[in-house]
Amino acid sequence: MSSNSDAFSPQHLYDALATLGAGRRLWIAYSGGLDSHVLLHAAAALRPRLDRELRAVHVDHGLHADSARWGAHCRAVCAGLQVPLDELSLRLQPLAGESLEAVARAARYRALSSLLSGGDALATAHHRDDQAETVLLALLRGSGVHGLAGTAARAPLGKGELIRPLLAHSRADLAAYAQRMGLAWIEDPSNTDTRFDRNFLRREVLPLLRTHWPGADKTLARAASHCADAARLLDEEGDAQLAAARGSRPGTLSGAALRRCTAAARRRLLRRWLAVQGFRAPSSERLAHIATDCLSAAPDRRPMVAWGGCEVRRYRDDLYALPALPQAPSPAMVIGWDGRRPLALPGSLGRLIPGVVAEGPPDTALAVRFGAAGLRCRAAAGSRPLKHLYQEAGVPPWLRPYVPLVLRDGALCAVGGVGACEDACKGLRWLGHPWMRFDLLRG
Repeated sequence: MSSNSDAFSPQHLYDALATLGAGRRLWIAYSGGLDSHVLLHAAAALRPRLDRELRAVHVDHGLHADSARWGAHCRAVCAGLQVPLDELSLRLQPLAGESLEAVARAARYRALSSLLSGGDALATAHHRDDQAETVLLALLRGSGVHGLAGTAARAPLGKGELIRPLLAHSRADLAAYAQRMGLAWIEDPSNTDTRFDRNFLRREVLPLLRTHWPGADKTLARAASHCADAARLLDEEGDAQLAAARGSRPGTLSGAALRRCTAAARRRLLRRWLAVQGFRAPSSERLAHIATDCLSAAPDRRPMVAWGGCEVRRYRDDLYALPALPQAPSPAMVIGWDGRRPLALPGSLGRLIPGVVAEGPPDTALAVRFGAAGLRCRAAAGSRPLKHLYQEAGVPPWLRPYVPLVLRDGALCAVGGVGACEDACKGLRWLGHPWMRFDLLRG
């Protein structure tokens, strides 16, 4: 039976978790602060009624001198509640000009997502005041409806799901619960530093707004809900448009289809495409550059627009979105291979898997290279330059330096993912790294 009291209680959390259904584990993101301590304490009180294993996880960002003491506090609290605790340590190194808050948040969620298995849920302690701050920040940054939708109550994370079951409750609700239960928590001194945007809103702006609009946090949360509804409708429409604007490769977008769109529809389609690919939305300026640089450039050009870990490139009038490419292997690199066992390639280039292995001694004449020029594929159908093989297979020029080339006695034997030139290399497979997210050259 649901609780009708305005005061926060474990029952409220139980009601919020009820929509999850059965699953493997419920993880509580536990920083040691008030909000996450309330979440952990309430979840522990519900343990006899949960149909999931309960675990906590603490992330040490390595940014504060007291972080070791905070970790010890979290271990003591979890031990007292008999909740198993996993600890993750990060060593952040933001680049010049990067937001420390944004870098820490991205690194934290990457680390947390690595814990989740299928059926797992990770609960964070975001509440209604956090939602109000998020909406104001989005408004001040000029965000569209997706940004103004604020923090979602549920979202995919890794192999599991991210949930925020406290969004209906205020910080005051949680503080009152903590006082009733006699909880002890950590106060991070950085939370009082108003040089950070969110802290400035929390400590200076929202209290002033509440003097005139006492229910400002509820109103802003309601506005976020309306924007979330609008964003979902736009996404549904965008998905239908994406299906009609697909390029020739999985995950690509047709340049011709984009040119047929109005400017506003093109921006919306690009934003939805990038979101589906898992990339952060670019600025309006970057979107304009995609239209001018990628869509309007001459056919023989190789345009590229980059921002925050994403690169949009064009090849044969298809747009590709992919993470920033790593440094290509040196053409002078030569890797010996016996052709019998899988070969781990350097960097993030994946593995080579041999085909049918003939009986007899290992083939000591096999070597793997990258970006070698002047090679030809000599097969029964005749001799063709490597460049022609790439063109026929549709391998973009900017990916070719990463394709593994297998040579036998100095002659081209196979091109990773494209095909074999000699019987000795038939059946070879290249399992490329996931940054080839459009599944180019998978077999």
